Amino acid sequence: MLGRHLESAQESKRVETHVFVTHYHWDHIQGIPFFSPLYAEQNRFHFYSFRSEYLGRDSLKRVFEAQMAHPYFPVDISAMSARRDFTEVGGGDQFEVPGARVKASWLHHPQGCLGFRFETSAGSIVYATDNEPGDPKLDQSLRQLAAGADIFINDAQFTPEQLTTARKGWGHSTWLEGVKIAAEVGVKNLVLFHHDPDSTDKAVDSILRDARGKFANVWAAAEGMVMTLDGSNMDVVIPAVREGLRRDTHFRAMVTGYTDTGMAFEEETVIRDLSLHGALIYLDHSPKLQSELQVQLDNPGIGGSSDGPLRLRGYVVRIENEAEKDRTAVGIVFTE
Repeated sequence: MLGRHLESAQESKRVETHVFVTHYHWDHIQGIPFFSPLYAEQNRFHFYSFRSEYLGRDSLKRVFEAQMAHPYFPVDISAMSARRDFTEVGGGDQFEVPGARVKASWLHHPQGCLGFRFETSAGSIVYATDNEPGDPKLDQSLRQLAAGADIFINDAQFTPEQLTTARKGWGHSTWLEGVKIAAEVGVKNLVLFHHDPDSTDKAVDSILRDARGKFANVWAAAEGMVMTLDGSNMDVVIPAVREGLRRDTHFRAMVTGYTDTGMAFEEETVIRDLSLHGALIYLDHSPKLQSELQVQLDNPGIGGSSDGPLRLRGYVVRIENEAEKDRTAVGIVFTE
């Protein structure tokens, strides 16, 4: 997705980008050989990562070469005609890149991992993938890295129960640990990241609901999600859900929730577009993005009963102002 975005940029035919590689585990590097801008000679990439004790000097460059060696990939690294610069960094290092000051910190993960903090004119962003709580020194290092961040993107692969049993020692964290850190060090927005591949969308929805019960500004990272930070303001766009079978409908519904200013509302509306996963509804109120809504369908004749209302619970994933209708289009994903 990022490669296609860079290729479609209209401002320039030349791309110069800074890429921060947290560690060398397969799930974090396997996209590199398929990153098409690396094959355009007019482009330039600056890569940053650490010197692995297992690989030695030029660790990241050697990773590039190894994963594209025959017979693992149809072409070798010589096919990448873009200019590539590699810089070794370690925990505690601070340095400048265009538009940001960067700090790196070690995280608790097998074979090593770096977290990064980016200080920009628009605000601060902390990216802390694969990390497991339990090492006092590294736990404190993560808290120092995240302190006061506008956006804190943190590993949340496992549930608290998994981390204390079958997944202990795997090098990952939980939504609860992220919430604790965010509350302790004054994070403004927490983004849950690195979802377990075995988790369904419904499981992630449940985790998000639990997290929001303990910390107000929590987001579940999603493909195509864009967060725009501008000082004290932040805009979040979550793309429409890839829904299944859809039906045009005309169900009367009662919706209750909270607006973006925190005011409770209850409103009657009509659902005209419904799927098994979500709905698009039009409201006079503008609910807060990611907030929970209660939706009661009036005698819809689905769900095995036509005698009473169908009560659904979901959360807001999309907000669009409909000027011609003077109403707000609200996309909902149903969680139960």
